[in-house]
Amino acid sequence: MLTAAAGTPNPANRAPTLAHVAKLAGVSPATASRVLSGSARVSRAARLQVEEAVERLGYVRRGSATRTSASTGAIAAVLCADSTRVFADPFYAALLWGMRRELDGGAQLVILMVGKHREWRVAADYLRGEHLAGVLLVGARQDDPTALVHAAAGVPVLLAGRPLTDVPLPYVDVDNRGGAQAAVRHLFAAGRRTIATIAGPADLGAGVDRLAGYRLAAAEAGLNVTGLIAHGDFGRPSGEHAMARLLARRPDLDAVLAASDPMALGALEALRRAGRRVPDDVAVIGFDDAPIAQRVRPRLTTVRQPVEDFGARLIRELRALIAGRPITDRGVVLKTKLIVRDSA
Repeated sequence: MLTAAAGTPNPANRAPTLAHVAKLAGVSPATASRVLSGSARVSRAARLQVEEAVERLGYVRRGSATRTSASTGAIAAVLCADSTRVFADPFYAALLWGMRRELDGGAQLVILMVGKHREWRVAADYLRGEHLAGVLLVGARQDDPTALVHAAAGVPVLLAGRPLTDVPLPYVDVDNRGGAQAAVRHLFAAGRRTIATIAGPADLGAGVDRLAGYRLAAAEAGLNVTGLIAHGDFGRPSGEHAMARLLARRPDLDAVLAASDPMALGALEALRRAGRRVPDDVAVIGFDDAPIAQRVRPRLTTVRQPVEDFGARLIRELRALIAGRPITDRGVVLKTKLIVRDSA
C-alpha cells in the first residue's frame, strides 16, 4: 500500500505524468513504464504499487500525436465477468443491446471479457493498440485494476456502475439503494415483519448499494435483521443456497428480497423444496425485471432497472466525453421502479 510518506508528487495539480506515478509508487520511471506496457519483467509488489499510484493520481497514458487520426472510432465495452456469467445472465444481453441500439450502426462496439486476472493484462494490451475512441468499463469490482484500463486506453473511460474506490472516473448507474428500499417498504406495508435479503457481492457497487437500501428500510421500519442476511453472486445457484441457509437460521422468516432475479429464482426453488408456499408463507421480491420474471410461477415481483436505457445512456455519456465535454457531475443515476406481481 502507498503511504503518506511518499509525499505529494504533483503539487501544482497539473496533469500527472509517468514521473509522478513512479515517484508516488517508489519505483524508477523505467519500472513504471514496464508495468504500464504489460512487461512480465516486474515484481508483483512493484506492479501493485504502480497500479495504485495510477489510480490515486488519475494518470492516463498519453497516445502518440497520430492517435486521433488513426482512430477507427470504435468503442470497447470491457465486461468485468467471465464468459459463463455473461452468457447466462440476461442483464448483459439487454445492456449490450441498449448500447448497440444507441450506436445505431455508427461506431463499432468491441466486447472484452475480463473474468480472470490475467485477462486484464490481455485487455490492457488491446486497449494500447491506439484504435479506440472510448472505453466502457462494466461492473468493475473493488479489487479490479480499473486504473490499468484507464492508463492503457489513453481515451475517455466511463464506468457502468458506481465504483467502490475513489478512482477519478465518471459513471452511470441505477438507483440500487432506492430500489431496495422500495421493495422492503412494500413488504412491510403488506404485513411482513421478518424480512430477509439475499445480497449481492460485497465487492461490487450494486451489491453494496442494494444491501444498504435493505438495511435503511429495515431500520426505518424498526425491524431486527439479525440472521436475515445472506450473500450470493447474482447467479441462480447462489440464490438457492443462500435461501436454504436463511431458512436454517431463521425458519420464521416471512419475506425475502433477492438482489437479482436469478437469485430470486433460486430462492423460489429452495422454498418449494422446503414446502414453503409463495407468497402465502414467504413473499419473494427480485431485482432486475428480467424477462423470466413474468414467465416463472408465481410471477415475480421485482425492482425494474432500465437495463437497455442504461446501455444507451452509457453510449450517450461516453460520446459526450469523447467530444470534449468537461466532467461537471461525476455520476448519472437512473431511476428504478417496483413492479408488483404475484410473489409479493
